[in-house]
Amino acid sequence: MKTRITELLGIDIPVVQAPMGYIARAQLASAVSNAGGMGIIETSSGQLDDIKVEIAKMRDLTDRPWGVNIAQLLVPDATVIDFVIEHGVGFVTTSAGDPNRFTAMLKDAGITVFHVVPTLRGAIKAVDAGVDGLIVEGVEGGGFKNPHGSSTMVLTPLVVAEVDVPVIAAGGICDGVSMAAALVLGADGVQMGTRMLSAAESPVHDNWKQAVVAAAETDTVLLNRFGRPGMRALRTDLTAEMEHHDQVQMPGLDRLMDQYFGGQMDVAVPFGGQVMGRIEEVRPVADILGEAWDDCQVRLRQLGQAATG
Repeated sequence: MKTRITELLGIDIPVVQAPMGYIARAQLASAVSNAGGMGIIETSSGQLDDIKVEIAKMRDLTDRPWGVNIAQLLVPDATVIDFVIEHGVGFVTTSAGDPNRFTAMLKDAGITVFHVVPTLRGAIKAVDAGVDGLIVEGVEGGGFKNPHGSSTMVLTPLVVAEVDVPVIAAGGICDGVSMAAALVLGADGVQMGTRMLSAAESPVHDNWKQAVVAAAETDTVLLNRFGRPGMRALRTDLTAEMEHHDQVQMPGLDRLMDQYFGGQMDVAVPFGGQVMGRIEEVRPVADILGEAWDDCQVRLRQLGQAATG
């Protein structure tokens, strides 16, 4: 089975890995690409010297397609465009900003560009800016969010009905049944964040992965409901207290590193989506993607058979 995403991006499985800051680096991204999906290297950390090293590692670790995310709010310097062009990146996702800012420059360099959108209005604006495709992000997903956004089930068919570019659905997707649901809603592929965060090849501390496995679907909080940026994260003592504040700030880098790689879960904001309530174990990326794609196709065939009697 092929979709517009597998055809356009040259991948076997229409799964894009979310560009999680400090996490979406060569160790995880190469595993996703080698498994047949689209691995993504982040730039939202702003650590471009480190990212150069990660890109060099990617060329050693995989010969499959991969890409880079540009989070415009967090990487405001336009020299990041020169950076991705210089390193021969063929696929870029842009997010957290105006799609008119970088799309033309990236397209002129021959780069395929998808923009992340949380609303129909944002989707139409991105298409008008000339993007090749969209990542349509429901509010149930982890990480930075539009606090007034809608769910993936509402947003995906709404956008698909109004645009003619390929659409990747993001938020609430971790396996074959949720992947099949996204395709039935009209998406051409999916993005997985929390599921990749908790994969065996994810570089985060095992405490974070086990917290995801242990969590229920109700164990997230939406921070900055009335401010910016909105954030969905695992419920901890710290984030539960933050939830009551109109405006919260991200903790400093030292505390972030203590959480991400030191396993201290209550010193920073551990991003994660509601789908953590459906994640039952830490597994290798290849197993996650292979099983999800197989199960997705089985579900779609079953629906087709049921529809034809």
